[in-house]
Amino acid sequence: MLRKLFEAGVDTFRLNFSHGAKQDHAKVHAAIRALEIEMGRPIGILLDLQGPKIRIGTLREGSLTLLAGETVRFVQEGTEGDRDAIPLPHPEVFAAAAPGHDLLIDDGRLRVRVKSLDRESLEAEVIIGGKLSNHKGVNLPGTILDLSPLTPKDRGDLDFGLRLGVDWVALSFVQRPGDLIEARGLIGDRAALVAKIEKPAALDRIDDIINLSDAVMVARGDLGVEIPHQDVPGRQKELVRACRLAVKPVIVATQMLDSMVASPTPTRAEASDVATAIYDGADAVMLSAESAVGRYPREAVEMMDSIIRSTERHNMYRSILDALRPEEEQTAPHAVAAAAAGLASAIHASAIVVYTSGGTTAARIARRRPDVPVLAVTPSMDTARRLCLLWGAHSVSSTDVNDYEEMVSRAVSTAVGEQFAKRMDTVVIVAGIPFAQAGTTNNIRVMTVP
Repeated sequence: MLRKLFEAGVDTFRLNFSHGAKQDHAKVHAAIRALEIEMGRPIGILLDLQGPKIRIGTLREGSLTLLAGETVRFVQEGTEGDRDAIPLPHPEVFAAAAPGHDLLIDDGRLRVRVKSLDRESLEAEVIIGGKLSNHKGVNLPGTILDLSPLTPKDRGDLDFGLRLGVDWVALSFVQRPGDLIEARGLIGDRAALVAKIEKPAALDRIDDIINLSDAVMVARGDLGVEIPHQDVPGRQKELVRACRLAVKPVIVATQMLDSMVASPTPTRAEASDVATAIYDGADAVMLSAESAVGRYPREAVEMMDSIIRSTERHNMYRSILDALRPEEEQTAPHAVAAAAAGLASAIHASAIVVYTSGGTTAARIARRRPDVPVLAVTPSMDTARRLCLLWGAHSVSSTDVNDYEEMVSRAVSTAVGEQFAKRMDTVVIVAGIPFAQAGTTNNIRVMTVP
């Protein structure tokens, strides 16, 4: 199935550590790395940490019905509760909540508003009633909780994943820039860091959070619970544009083809939702339950791939992307990248071949969203795998080049070998001289394939 999903269009596989045992994730990781060797293509692997999810404890009867207008009581301590003592075993909630704050339970299906509280208990009025069951999730949109985004479980999962050799680590429920600094201190340079934006507090510090991350995920599940539904599309566009401006890949995720969990086809609205993310300029779109537990994982990937291709062929696509293009930074590397993208378009080149050690040069070119493929050639397999997440990039792992003519020859042979160019086609080559030094992007060469 992993092979089928890869052939259908998957570039990066996500291992969701909110579910499953470590041993199961290790088997999937090994299978992906074996597939990578078999297919001769880099494949990215993203470890998604569970994060500090707030949940209701255990109820005596397993569930109870909350009625709008009634007052219920939440308690920090307790094993089995009822409406007078609903277990909420999270002291940080009692420390940070205040009268007037809302608690959204079960993805917002139930809403209660704090009336009074102390360190041990909390009284709340039921605003939206319904059935409350064991261990349902709780969101607090107006409350900044004093807790680390890395729980003891996350720290164990992170250590395990880094020893496996994952390429990306996604940090859940980011609230502040310090959360990323804490995670970076544990990860170092062993993996790249994705900030999942699913808390309103993160939106207030979004520029700092983007700058401290290597990529951003617009995690619309919890974000859509904590901010009004009607605000999510606009926020998505803002986040995609901010990431493009900062030269950071951005993933749009959650419920993109949700009906395909049980159906072989999506709704028209879901197809439109995926297309909207592509028109916005997202680097990646992500499937969750559709490919993790759904009945039609291959069909879901094929459908998403088909929507992407159809959208990118549409006559409005290029004009929309160009209208959203951010201003270039006034630096030589950015100017060279922009010039290469513009040149490739002007001369109808078959591809842009970019030599990159850490991936930054490829990202600067992708920021322009050129209308030709970007072949990112790198001596680092780690970089090649991470670039699988980047817009328009086809990453190739290659040995170092030693001189200019070898660089040109290797670029042309790579474009031909990867089937992006043929005899008499033109390719644009971007590199930094001296070679293998980060931040030296300073050279453009146009070559015709002999």
